[in-house]
Amino acid sequence: MTTGIDFGRSLLLVRSRVLATRIGVRTGVVCLVLVVAALAVAVLALGTGDYVIPPDRVLRAIFVGDQHFDRLVVWQWRFPRVVLGLALGAALGLSGAILQSVTRNPLGSPDMVGFNTGAYTGALIVLLLLGGGTAQTAVGALVGGLGSALAIQLLAFRHNVTGFRLIIVGIGVSAMLASVNTWLILRADLNAAMSAAAWGAGSLNAVTWAEVTPTLVILAVLVVVLVPAAPRLQMLELGDDLAQSFGIRVGRVRTLLIVLSVALTAVATAVAGPIAFVALAAPQLGRRLARTPSTALAPAAAMGALLLVGCDWIAQRAFAPTALPVGVVTVSIGGLYLAYLMVVEARRS
Repeated sequence: MTTGIDFGRSLLLVRSRVLATRIGVRTGVVCLVLVVAALAVAVLALGTGDYVIPPDRVLRAIFVGDQHFDRLVVWQWRFPRVVLGLALGAALGLSGAILQSVTRNPLGSPDMVGFNTGAYTGALIVLLLLGGGTAQTAVGALVGGLGSALAIQLLAFRHNVTGFRLIIVGIGVSAMLASVNTWLILRADLNAAMSAAAWGAGSLNAVTWAEVTPTLVILAVLVVVLVPAAPRLQMLELGDDLAQSFGIRVGRVRTLLIVLSVALTAVATAVAGPIAFVALAAPQLGRRLARTPSTALAPAAAMGALLLVGCDWIAQRAFAPTALPVGVVTVSIGGLYLAYLMVVEARRS
């Protein structure tokens, strides 16, 4: 009898390992495909515009540099925009994946919960009231995002932070902060208000190399902090009681993960303004493609990079020569996705 039980446990363990291996391989393949697709769109974006450059010349301008004017156009004028599109898209995908895992709800994303709006509020206060520059605006966005996250957690706290309660409270706080943002813009100087409103739509139009290096460094530090916390994120999805049984300090880990989610969103907001719906859609689309049992970080990051660089290319070319803010395109596409997600969730319930 004991031998039969041991054999059953061994068989179950073997099957679990085989399933985990298959999921890991499938996830790796999906991530590779998404990364290749994002890089292909990036090359396309680098070559399109008033001065069209074929893909082979784009690659030569990047890696060889024998065509000086091509290299000037690609490297100096277009490359910062594409690099930040890829990096910030990945950051928003990671931010949304973290928050959806913590709340165990596909609607849990920084722009839905209010972290995005709080970061925008902090940036507007520094930009319009204090007259700060780029660095000060970035700090203001981070402080605003963390402040809104703290307020939402305090308001949503009842024995523990539940996903549904956190989202509902976050939507209410986001609505109030949006009113504050509107008031700040209306009372500002006309030129400053127009610049803030345009920036508030979410745009990569004015980014330069000056923003690329500090942004990539900050994002790299946040990813390094996130890597050891990723396994604990998967444990939290199983429930607080089970996570605690494995020795995880649920409150401390959840707070750390929410701070990382806010920081990733704040970096993107400080550089390009509040870009909506990428953090909402990327984790779920990546999860569906990889067919993982829970929200996975790597597919979410790869999908986020693909979505943002693709939407930015559409924003540049859809009404050329007029370039739209990328946030206009992400809102349009994200609204359709949100409607689809609401219908799917309603059918499940």
